[in-house]
Amino acid sequence: MAGTPPDGGGDRPWESYHTAYTNAKAGMEGVDKEKVQKVIYEMSKGSKYFENEQRKEAITKQKIDHLRAQCAKLTDNDISHFQKVAEHKILELEASRDLSKIWLHTDMDAFYATVEILENPSLKGKPLAVGSMSMIATASYEARKFGVRAAMPGFIGCKLCPELVFVRPNFERYTYYSELTRKVFQRYDPNFVATSLDEAYLNITKVCFDRGITGEEVATELRGAIHQETGLTCSAGVAPNRMIAKVCSDINKPNGQFILPNDQEAVTTFVSTLPIRKIGGIGKVTEQMLRQVLGISTCQEMLQKASFLCALFSESSADFFISVGLGLGGTETPEQRLRKSISCERTFRTTDDCSMLFKKLDSLADNLADDMQKECLKGRTLTLKLKTAAFEVRTRAVTTQNYINSKEDILIYARKLLKAELPLSLRLMGLRMSQLHDEKDDSSTQTQKTLDRFFRTPDNSNVIGANSPSIEGRSSDNYNNDAASSNPLMCDGVGGKELDDDSSSLKGTHTVKFDGQLTSSNATTSSSKPDQLFWINGYICSICGFELPPGFEEERQEHSDFHLAEMLQQEEAVDSTGPLSKERLAERPCSSTPTPKKKLKSSKEGKHIPIDAFFHKVNKNL
Repeated sequence: MAGTPPDGGGDRPWESYHTAYTNAKAGMEGVDKEKVQKVIYEMSKGSKYFENEQRKEAITKQKIDHLRAQCAKLTDNDISHFQKVAEHKILELEASRDLSKIWLHTDMDAFYATVEILENPSLKGKPLAVGSMSMIATASYEARKFGVRAAMPGFIGCKLCPELVFVRPNFERYTYYSELTRKVFQRYDPNFVATSLDEAYLNITKVCFDRGITGEEVATELRGAIHQETGLTCSAGVAPNRMIAKVCSDINKPNGQFILPNDQEAVTTFVSTLPIRKIGGIGKVTEQMLRQVLGISTCQEMLQKASFLCALFSESSADFFISVGLGLGGTETPEQRLRKSISCERTFRTTDDCSMLFKKLDSLADNLADDMQKECLKGRTLTLKLKTAAFEVRTRAVTTQNYINSKEDILIYARKLLKAELPLSLRLMGLRMSQLHDEKDDSSTQTQKTLDRFFRTPDNSNVIGANSPSIEGRSSDNYNNDAASSNPLMCDGVGGKELDDDSSSLKGTHTVKFDGQLTSSNATTSSSKPDQLFWINGYICSICGFELPPGFEEERQEHSDFHLAEMLQQEEAVDSTGPLSKERLAERPCSSTPTPKKKLKSSKEGKHIPIDAFFHKVNKNL
């Protein structure tokens, strides 16, 4: 099995040790793979990374064993049933094939490294790595000949290639050259889809039709224009859909192109022998499961084992696998929608220096704020991503009351999230903002309703007593988790929960205390009557899903007050279909016989002030 070798390892344990470092990239075709694997194995053995790979491999093995068990339970009748299901899916998906579009995928060649060589010609011809001893971001083609590649620690790169030259990344420079390439893309497709600084999809159907030229001619012309404008080279792939176009762009790298005709037979022939790992969306784990459980290693075998795919995987996954086997992919330009999140992260030398970690957090907040402001975005859910020295990935998230995008606001919450985790030795840190709104959208300025917006005296003044603490300014010293447990509307829910984080979703591996699941944009407008509010896993509101970690005492109390106010408002609206006005809430009738106020308990006793102490009762007969 690919991954960590079994116990004992045999005489050549490195042969079964496959990590992201050992997957061949363009320019590594002639590399001595066994030598590279041996070096990586020997330098990784016993490290925290190695131990983490063992843990991940154990999880993958469990998944594979589970699938094998499920497969063994399938009866002949089951297989016959799923064969019919698969045949129906194949006919249905085949009917959706669209060969009328021409897509071009362009990928800059060793982008970061090539930009550095362009800026410093003395680096030309040398094995170059952009990054540090901790992590390599990009390796030049000269370095790839030794087995050096992106996502590899620099110290391993040096072992493979002692002459390796390192250059620190300069993202401002890379962004500048990326913008130059995008100006070229716009000439051929104003709605091109950029997936990173160095990759993009272009729908060149209209250009080909209007100018009476082929996709091959467009690819040649576009690559020449990019070289003329930037001095950089790129590779291109042309095909009937985006999925295959991306595969094609990798075939003749660097500085080359590959054209697949818009013909069904040509497409099916092309994908028939294509390794499944070449397809975007099929990573190391999925590849292992398909190969070891069903013996699938090529796209054509997806169709041959379609019945088992339908039986063992979800409907959406089965549809994807069968589409891959047919060579189907997206043909329409994706709709321009507001992005779901925006993030930045940095890998650095492992450190437990708190002052250094906060400096890095400050830099991340600055970068995130700058990116958000450039795109006129504000967000509410801030997620802190941490990778420990043991390669354990954690995420910590908080949903803010207001939409924010300034560095100062981001740091207020980010510092609290990080402080709660210290002391800790880290090698990576990241910040992500989600629940985004366009800054120009008036709705983005709305905030969660607070208690004083619901209750006013007849003269519209706040009814909070002069000697009573302000709800929005409540001192955190008078409210703690012990107080929370005594509040009938809240209970102390501090607890641990571990989650898996293999992608850009907001969940994190080994997440403790609270994770970063997204809450819906209307989370604070629950219409259900709350009987009791408590914090699920210590941070998720049981009523609306709003997220507030245990350290945010003031915000938690305000949120609790909001739900109580909402409940009172609903009680008043029994005979009315619309929401009560503030004036009606202020004039809420009560018994003609005044009831004495309850004696307030001292805040020192660790109890909340009863809610009725904040409101004047009005006698309707007065």
